[in-house]
Amino acid sequence: MLKNRTMTPQPGAIRVAIIEDQTEIRQSLGVLIDGTPGYRATGSFGAMEAALDAIVPPLPDVVLADIGLPGMSGIEGIRLLKQRYPGLHVIVLTVYDDDKRIFDAICAGACGYLLKTTPPARLLEGIREVLEGGAPMSPSVARRVIALFQAVRPPVEADYHLTPHESRLLKLLVEGHNFKSAAAEIGVTTHAISFHMRRVYEKLQVHSKTEAVAKALRHKIV
Repeated sequence: MLKNRTMTPQPGAIRVAIIEDQTEIRQSLGVLIDGTPGYRATGSFGAMEAALDAIVPPLPDVVLADIGLPGMSGIEGIRLLKQRYPGLHVIVLTVYDDDKRIFDAICAGACGYLLKTTPPARLLEGIREVLEGGAPMSPSVARRVIALFQAVRPPVEADYHLTPHESRLLKLLVEGHNFKSAAAEIGVTTHAISFHMRRVYEKLQVHSKTEAVAKALRHKIV
């Protein structure tokens, strides 16, 4: 029988839900997150179906999701979670680093893609990074993503009616900036960056920074 654990988050802590079918790994992640100041595990699920039933407002800040799950795949589950809650941050945590799964996970709405060999400190850093507008990826995954985009022949350039400011901001994100560093580069607050990026998301018809960057690269928007 699946056992879910739900805990009361400490004030100000980053709330993390875990979707992982291997009990030992799931428990280890819970211990790591709960044992680190500033982080709190708010749900632990062994299957995507259970997570979809339980992840409701108030939402966790970040979801760590495996993709090789029994029953519904993690990729399909991520797609459903993002359809319900477009602003939800989902990081894939998996053993798979093949092109198809990476591409499918990003297209489904994953904001990051980390391998299970990721050191604990880097995993915690990635959780915080995604909340700052970043897209944490394991080095080998990042190389594959770059290779994938280099292999894709871009379509005819489209006009998405971005303002000069929005285009500049999108270009900074394509170059690897997160919201915090983009704000410093432009000389505005991260709140202003978030406001303008919501407009960019609407114009590009995407739901996350990762999707916006991917579309910008594919369509040569900037």
